[in-house]
Amino acid sequence: MIKRKRNPIKNFFLPRSLQYQLLTRTLFILAFILLAIGFFQYFVMKDFLYRNEAETLSARLMSLHDNIHFDMDSETKVSDSDDKVDNKPRTDNQFFFLQDMSLAEIDSDGNYFDLFGKTSIEAPKLSKKDYQNLIKDPSNLSDQDYKIATNAKGIEQLIVFKPTKDKPGETSSQEPRILQLGTNTAPLKDVLYQQLLTFMILSALALVAGLWIYLRVLKKTLVPLSTIVHAVKNTDAGNLEERLPVQQGQEEIDRLSIAFNAMLERIEKSFEHERETKEQMRRFIADASHELRTPLTSISGFVEVLLRGAANRPEQLFKALNSMQGETRRIIKLVEDLLFLTKLDRAPDLQAAETNLSELIRDMEPQLNVLAGTRTVQFDLSEGLIGCYESDKIKQVILNLFNNAVQHTDPTTGTIKLSMTQSGTQAILTVQDNGAGISSEKLPYIFDRFYRADPSRTRLYGGAGLGLAITNSIVEAHGGRIEVESQIGNGTTFRVFLPLL
Repeated sequence: MIKRKRNPIKNFFLPRSLQYQLLTRTLFILAFILLAIGFFQYFVMKDFLYRNEAETLSARLMSLHDNIHFDMDSETKVSDSDDKVDNKPRTDNQFFFLQDMSLAEIDSDGNYFDLFGKTSIEAPKLSKKDYQNLIKDPSNLSDQDYKIATNAKGIEQLIVFKPTKDKPGETSSQEPRILQLGTNTAPLKDVLYQQLLTFMILSALALVAGLWIYLRVLKKTLVPLSTIVHAVKNTDAGNLEERLPVQQGQEEIDRLSIAFNAMLERIEKSFEHERETKEQMRRFIADASHELRTPLTSISGFVEVLLRGAANRPEQLFKALNSMQGETRRIIKLVEDLLFLTKLDRAPDLQAAETNLSELIRDMEPQLNVLAGTRTVQFDLSEGLIGCYESDKIKQVILNLFNNAVQHTDPTTGTIKLSMTQSGTQAILTVQDNGAGISSEKLPYIFDRFYRADPSRTRLYGGAGLGLAITNSIVEAHGGRIEVESQIGNGTTFRVFLPLL
């Protein structure tokens, strides 16, 4: 057998072992969960830090625009057609706490003024339309609202906005303006990346430690499954007695063990049935051969006698032909019985119809009395016992049991009692005689084919030992069963249980 070499990478991602399938799939699931948690934590932490920083900047702007005033002269104003910012620095002492920050003022027309110039980082500039929208509705600017923008040097900043207040003595007709305060986002991103890196390192360590522990636990958990695998390997046709323990602490494995034990029992019964079938077939062939050999030998003997000259003597010719006819009928009956049993074994095809059992037996009384001869026959029949049967087959059952009682009772002192009673949903046909009885050792075999409890008596009546076997097959085909009780010297009782409608 050629073994194909598997790709190591494919073997890792698609392992054949259940243990490593569970391990790798658990690894992928845990890694995905940790990755999702990491991304979720990153975005939540980023939003928290940025909003917290926005609140801080808003608080600084609040304290700033209450105490300052900027002259909007030609030296500081930037026109719409020129983005150049006045580089004249503001050196007011009140701005010393705004180092590393940007500050800009926007007038009512959306014009932008960088108030720090070169003394700090350059303020980012939004579009004029964005500024005009902010000036039109400054009430929407809360402490946590912020924007992310990049200045001309590519430095990303977090910026907040506040409307400025009028100077003391100014009228409310003063045009609205807003202040823009920004700070570099690099320190915030450093904090985020440090948190993310810490989480990834801790997750990796937790994943490695968890998988190491999980692998050891998994090996112990799969021990019952390994036990089943070992038992399956050791199971063959000659070793079907071994059973798996059904209490291994795992419900699924216990159910599998129960199912496996049940399968072994079925296989064991199947092998036993096969052995019994083979033995029965061997006995059947031997008995059938013996039964056929006897009449054929007899016919062959009579033919030989006739060939030697008996054919010319009328009295010997008649006697030989009469005997040959009897043996021929015996062979035909034997073959018919065998074919009938084979048909019942294969697939019983009953032409069942609603049948009154009591009336059926009453119709058979004259025939049964003739078969009994001088024996005493008693009938005890209940009324209204109706079932679905093939009447001819039920008659054959009654005739077989009755004929069996006739063969085993004395012609003058013999008594046969035939009764039909009801028990629940079943009809009980009882055939009882006062014959010699059957020993307890022979009772288990009386329904076997070609079995004779008394070979000399059945040979006298020409039986082949198939009557009770046919009777049992017919009863089982109707969904019933047959029982027998017997004691030496006290006669025999057959009881047939048939379902009622």
